[in-house]
Amino acid sequence: MKTLILLLAGPMQSWGSRSRFTRRETEEMPTKSGIIGLLAAAKGMRRSDPIEELTGIRLAVREEQRGRLERDFQTAINRDGKSMPLTDRFYLADARFTAYVESENDELIEGLSEALIRPTFPLYLGRRAFAPSAPVLLRAQQGGAMEAARSEPWRASTWHKNLWRYRARPHVELRVQADADVLGIHGPTRVLDDFPLSFNMEHRRYRARAVAEEYVEVTNDALVQPQVSDSHESTAGGPNGGHDPMSSL
Repeated sequence: MKTLILLLAGPMQSWGSRSRFTRRETEEMPTKSGIIGLLAAAKGMRRSDPIEELTGIRLAVREEQRGRLERDFQTAINRDGKSMPLTDRFYLADARFTAYVESENDELIEGLSEALIRPTFPLYLGRRAFAPSAPVLLRAQQGGAMEAARSEPWRASTWHKNLWRYRARPHVELRVQADADVLGIHGPTRVLDDFPLSFNMEHRRYRARAVAEEYVEVTNDALVQPQVSDSHESTAGGPNGGHDPMSSL
């Protein structure tokens, strides 16, 4: 078994599972449909392509840095100058997550890793306007998703870690949301309608997914020394030396 470890960081993210009509909500954590959509974009898959190869993955997501829930009130007009319905769109600001994608198919994980290095289509965090501020791929490794989620170092941003220096706690508790079977839970769980069956625009289809949560402890490395840099915040390639999400296309 191999696990793909992803960093989902950006000024804005939005992961909807129950959005309808003029109200576009976001979940607190990245959804399975959003992660599979990101992987499909990296592989160059079209919306009409079958996605059974990707729906067999198992997923865990760890919250590195809790974002702020923001609301965007939008107005629009169509080509004829007619006003369109007013919409409320919600998103997470300054949030960071790590996602752990596991599969018994090692070739699938290796192929996804290569695709994320050179994605066919632009990658985004739930919505097309929300580009990642750092490279998405961290690495692929042997082992399961929860094994990686319990051992991966804290991936919060520099400014957030520096806030924790003054709390003087040796460990930080981070929330993990995962497929219920990844956590080995078979009792009552929370259900999300975010398991994609088809992304085809003419007949998108989803089904329910059972998820469960637990907290893991990671070392508060901000206590060791002040955080002055973050390789995933200063990757060369974009304006002023920052990450350019389009540079690999």
